[in-house]
Amino acid sequence: MTTREGLSIYWHTFTHSLHGMLEKPMWMMLLISLCLMSTVYANRTVWDLPVAVIDQDHSSASRLLTRDLDATSKIKTVSYDSIPEARRDLGERKLFAVVIMPIDLEKKILAGEDIVIPVYGDATNRLANGQIQQDVVAAYQSLLSQYNTQLLLASGFSNRQANVLLTPIVGQTLDLFNPGISFAAIVFPGLLVMLLQHSLLIASVRVNITLKSAPDGKPAIPAFLGGLSALIPIWLFLSIVLFVLWPWVLGYRQTASIAEIILLTFPFLLAVLGLGKFVTECLRTVEMIYLTLSFITMPVFYISGTLWPLQAQPGWVRVVSSMLPSTWATKAIAGVNQMGLPFHEVGGDILMLLLLCAFYTLLGIGLGFLRDSGRLRTLLHRKKPLRND
Repeated sequence: MTTREGLSIYWHTFTHSLHGMLEKPMWMMLLISLCLMSTVYANRTVWDLPVAVIDQDHSSASRLLTRDLDATSKIKTVSYDSIPEARRDLGERKLFAVVIMPIDLEKKILAGEDIVIPVYGDATNRLANGQIQQDVVAAYQSLLSQYNTQLLLASGFSNRQANVLLTPIVGQTLDLFNPGISFAAIVFPGLLVMLLQHSLLIASVRVNITLKSAPDGKPAIPAFLGGLSALIPIWLFLSIVLFVLWPWVLGYRQTASIAEIILLTFPFLLAVLGLGKFVTECLRTVEMIYLTLSFITMPVFYISGTLWPLQAQPGWVRVVSSMLPSTWATKAIAGVNQMGLPFHEVGGDILMLLLLCAFYTLLGIGLGFLRDSGRLRTLLHRKKPLRND
């Protein structure tokens, strides 16, 4: 086969496969699944979370703090008269937090005494709890700044002197990489990586089986490459929806550009395609592949470092985890897009994804050659020598 014939076969298979997937876009089920997952935010959006405020002081300070809380983008204050009623609604998930303005709040602020403002939050919801905590702290700091400024002005300080005294150092916020213990807290990006990996595995396995069972016999390598390459544009589009559009809709912090997301996703897709080739050659039947993928999806999600830190896992589990494309993709994408890691710092993760692609592809090709030639069956069903009793 000449190079020109190979390119012609590749392009014909690529366009035919891509047209077939666009004509019957079953891959859109992934977006439908994502929309269904996100319906949990439909009743109480992530921007107007109902928070109960119980004002026991009824002073200018308590009313000012309540207005500051209500002015934040994430909190919608709801007035309550009694603590038991607010705690009951918090238990029934009608509220996400309860803030209590204690008695003599303003007097203690003016006297410079220590103040404790009780805040009861629903820690079972990490997203809402974290946002409410940030807004409560910001509103409280704003209140203290206003009162301290008034005290300084009343004591004879000028506006400039008061500002210098209260904020002697002007801070500037910069995005820095701060992974903490591990990436276990980044559940949402890890879940999106798993959705992308699982859907692409099913699609690639389906393409492999379809090509292998073609009526013209086993197709040439360019045909295989063309059929699998047709998956890449669609899943790159899905990656932009999953890693750029949807986190923006839900209000997640993002620091990566679309170009960086594509550069991170592309080697991940290649690694998953290589894994799909290996899985196809191991099982070779659609029923067995679907059953296997359905069984291993949840364990893979757990050992990928998304729900439990990799450092806290046994050594042999970490070895298995390192063989999964989702482990390295979660680390790279969450690090760059959510945690401020510079793009050049994930070069090792990208290299590992490319190595996994080459490893699984070569392993799948070798396994397929052994099975097609009958050598694997010979090795597995070699007769044992007879023994003379």
